[in-house]
Amino acid sequence: MKKILFPLFFAIVAHAVNAQGADKAKALLDEVYAKVKSYDNVYVDFRFDLKNAEAGINQETRGDVTLKGDKYLFNYLGSQQMYDGQQVYTIVPENEEVVMESKSEETDAMTPSKMLTFYQEGHNYAWDILQNVQGRKIQYVKLTPIDSDSEIKSRLLGIDMGTKHIYKLIETGKNGTVTTITVNSFKTDQPLSETLFKFDASKYEEEGYYIIRN
Repeated sequence: MKKILFPLFFAIVAHAVNAQGADKAKALLDEVYAKVKSYDNVYVDFRFDLKNAEAGINQETRGDVTLKGDKYLFNYLGSQQMYDGQQVYTIVPENEEVVMESKSEETDAMTPSKMLTFYQEGHNYAWDILQNVQGRKIQYVKLTPIDSDSEIKSRLLGIDMGTKHIYKLIETGKNGTVTTITVNSFKTDQPLSETLFKFDASKYEEEGYYIIRN
């Protein structure tokens, strides 16, 4: 009887500990989400690392994004992408072209409008490690997609416990690709131009850009 009871006891304890960790992780993410939603706008300057050892991929770059509600202005790899609430505009100076398209259905890919809120749904949560980064306490939460068909294996979200802002996202794909986004600068409630999220087609046409409407 004891041989049966001891494993059962430890299994119950382990389940209870995991459940408490999940609840604690979800509570922290809810706190982060509420804080992000309290801002009128957010500006994030970040470093982007993409690695896949098997495919020989090792890329590092930086970018920045300004978000106000669902609208965003995203600067990355020499191009700019803007969403005005209805259309997505991708501006590529190298090709002298602008691609206009309606916002497609959301996938589990990381998009600018989801960068600060993607964790709110669609995941199981677990409390992970605590790191000290230059005197800042960074608490990690592990997120595992509920959808078994997701291309994402897991995501680690690092939260600055002093500010309750996102510091780092480490995303591991089922194909072995590891994407790391590290926040260099996080600014809130900045003065924004009224035209920041407005696309002026005539400006680009005058500069000789091709306007492609999908």
